[in-house]
Amino acid sequence: MLKLGVHVSISGNIYKSVDRAEQLGCNTMQIFSRNPRQWRKENLSQEDIQKFRQKILQAKIKPLVIHIPYTLNLASSRRSFYKTTIRDFILDLEETDKLGANFLITHMGSYKGGTEIGGLLRVINALKKILKETAGNQTVILLENTSGSGSWLGYKFSHHRFILEELGWSERVGVCLDTAHAWAAGYKIDNVKGVEDLLTEIDKEVGIKRLKVVHLNDTQEALGSKKDRHLAIGQGNIGRRGFKAIINHPDLQKTAFILETPKDSDEDDINNLRAVRKLYNQ
Repeated sequence: MLKLGVHVSISGNIYKSVDRAEQLGCNTMQIFSRNPRQWRKENLSQEDIQKFRQKILQAKIKPLVIHIPYTLNLASSRRSFYKTTIRDFILDLEETDKLGANFLITHMGSYKGGTEIGGLLRVINALKKILKETAGNQTVILLENTSGSGSWLGYKFSHHRFILEELGWSERVGVCLDTAHAWAAGYKIDNVKGVEDLLTEIDKEVGIKRLKVVHLNDTQEALGSKKDRHLAIGQGNIGRRGFKAIINHPDLQKTAFILETPKDSDEDDINNLRAVRKLYNQ
């Protein structure tokens, strides 16, 4: 069965996001558990957490995916910013676990003002502290690939391998693939061969079983442009052929597919979900 969902708004209250996902016919979903562009200000109430968990169970939504706020930067070379990132990441991961989320997705971060290897080492150091402080936590952290713009890490999967090796191949850390980011980073995934080549690289570097979530996003940017801009499914350069190869690949049949496509209304989500379902060979 195709595991397909969208990134859903938590506007009004976090548990209302489940209603929105259910109305769209999703069997998986992604949310921000708080404002993604601010530092943590408060914790969710126990009542809201319980209501959210009840709704998730009733809606049979699994896996539940949460995306870390954009404010955090695990590779930051600014000492105070780095320490705040680790502090908030631990609190976010603890809260994510309370919500019953299967996965918490994060970017590796930007090493601006430093070096690439220095940035990778800071990510490793941060994750070691985070994993140690959250021992017993059931939520798996997923490292998302990036387009490679500026000083952002994660544009190639050797970065993922380097980090995972230094973490002793912890089962609490996996991988998230964003299709638009992969295209922008130079992976030509608009056909079966390109998709196969990408998945072969992921398997070689980290093991395909660690790939738990795929962000399905098309893009109109040029191959290797390093520009992170999303577009509706089938309307960009990856196109219907590329997405058909991705969602039907035998190695991805247990993977959750999440849409992060642009939307002005629920109708946009409905159209994108419909476009993906039409490409799926049941």
